[in-house]
Amino acid sequence: MINQSARPSQKHAVGARTARWLVLLAAFICAACGLVYELELVALGSYLLGDSVTQASVVLSVMVFAMGIGSLLAKGFTAQPATSFALVESALAVVGGLSVLVLYACFVWLGHYGLALVAVATLIGVLIGAEIPLLMTLIQRIRRQDAGRAAADLFAADYVGALVGGLAFPFLLLPCLGQATGALLTGAINAVAGAVVVLWLFRDEPPRRVRALLWSLCGSVLLLLAVATALTGAFERAARQALYGSPVRFTSQSRYQEVVLTGPAPGGSGGGDGGSRETDPRVPEQRTAADGYPVREQPAQAAEALRLYLGGRLAVCGIDQAGYYSALVQPALAGPRLRVLLLGGGDGLAARQVLDDPDVRQVTVVEIDPVVLALARTDPVLSRLNGRSLADPRVSAATADAFDWLRTAPVHEQPYDVIIADLPDPGLDQGRKFYTEEFYGLVERMLAPGGRIAVHAGSVAEHGYWHADAGLRAVGLHTVDYDIPAASACGGPADWGFILAARSAPGLALPVGVPLPPGLDPAALRLAVTLAATRRPTCAEPPSTLLRPQ
Repeated sequence: MINQSARPSQKHAVGARTARWLVLLAAFICAACGLVYELELVALGSYLLGDSVTQASVVLSVMVFAMGIGSLLAKGFTAQPATSFALVESALAVVGGLSVLVLYACFVWLGHYGLALVAVATLIGVLIGAEIPLLMTLIQRIRRQDAGRAAADLFAADYVGALVGGLAFPFLLLPCLGQATGALLTGAINAVAGAVVVLWLFRDEPPRRVRALLWSLCGSVLLLLAVATALTGAFERAARQALYGSPVRFTSQSRYQEVVLTGPAPGGSGGGDGGSRETDPRVPEQRTAADGYPVREQPAQAAEALRLYLGGRLAVCGIDQAGYYSALVQPALAGPRLRVLLLGGGDGLAARQVLDDPDVRQVTVVEIDPVVLALARTDPVLSRLNGRSLADPRVSAATADAFDWLRTAPVHEQPYDVIIADLPDPGLDQGRKFYTEEFYGLVERMLAPGGRIAVHAGSVAEHGYWHADAGLRAVGLHTVDYDIPAASACGGPADWGFILAARSAPGLALPVGVPLPPGLDPAALRLAVTLAATRRPTCAEPPSTLLRPQ
């Protein structure tokens, strides 16, 4: 029976059962929104800083600690639970909804991202922690019941909501809306489901003037989030311009990463004035010479100014890409080379180096991100750099994770003379599994007799490089380490560390009968081996494994 003195409303009150289910529904939605905020912070930190383990640890530990503080603070507001809950949800909607934009702005313009992340995670955690005590008070006001039963119902709604929010973020919000708009939409849902529903059910609790202020606050929050959503596009363009320092010609948030292409607008491609614009390489209007449509050759200056960023990190610099890919590819081709496997390399630049060799008959490219493959085929400047290699009849492209593709590839049907791994650096979380003993074991079994493996393993000054070398040796391969100084114009690493591996000791040489690439000759290779040897650690590094990542 409903306690008449604590009845949620007067003659228009809904039944106690319905009111109780509505409070549980509010708990369900608020829990889903709260988990989305947590995942947004983890994803943004991982994208900006690269260390997802550290980012997840910081965000989750800080938020759980802050939730405990919020629960304690909420004890002082249970006398007016509906009013307090409305204020908490309005504040949470603003802080959580704007969190991505605020943190991104701190990263781009202020440079104090770490402190801002802790502050935002703490504030969100305090507000989330205050929800459960207030909801418990509200549900007990509807109908007094055993505290254990009430807590069971409330936590069940909370946990199911967390499940829905956790699944909605990677499969719906992030791919369809992106991080900023997804957080803003979540904030709007939070405000409506939390504040409005409770204010309707318990509208007799606050005085008439306070109730009007609370409704106005809710409307103001929704208006603020709507304005922020409308301005998100302009904000992102300004932030990218400040972050990348060049006109952003293309940007897309794929399922795996943000893909950004910068540089002057391509001449003759209908590309406009070189300002920031967004395109999608998958639209049918963007056609290349491989489709039978004439495409003007782009000037060399545009190709040199091109920058391709994957997940916020420089992946291709037009001015130095020839030197990088020559050093990676050419030594591996100094032997049998009829069939070549490229792990990564969706930009088509490694494939171009391979296809310049007339002895190559078949090239397989394994790239996880279809957006990168489409961009390499359709962007006029990038396709000029890669010589439209992905349209060559000798090339076949598989859209798959390299690790998974190697596990399922039919070994007896596909031995390769040359395997080239052009994958994310070992210092990045998404790249660590590609430098493990398990991965190199999968690579080795795909190698034909007399075949060679070439790996870019980051800088020889980093431990990750030598862990990769140890991983190749652990699967029975012999290795040669060589270090090539990197161009300084792109602001990237000071050097490129490569590893050449084979079942018998490989000699570092260049293929016979192929014109020497600029800056790469036998003397340069000998110097590269010497430079790498000087950086070898005095104590042997252990191989990295999936269960013992180094």
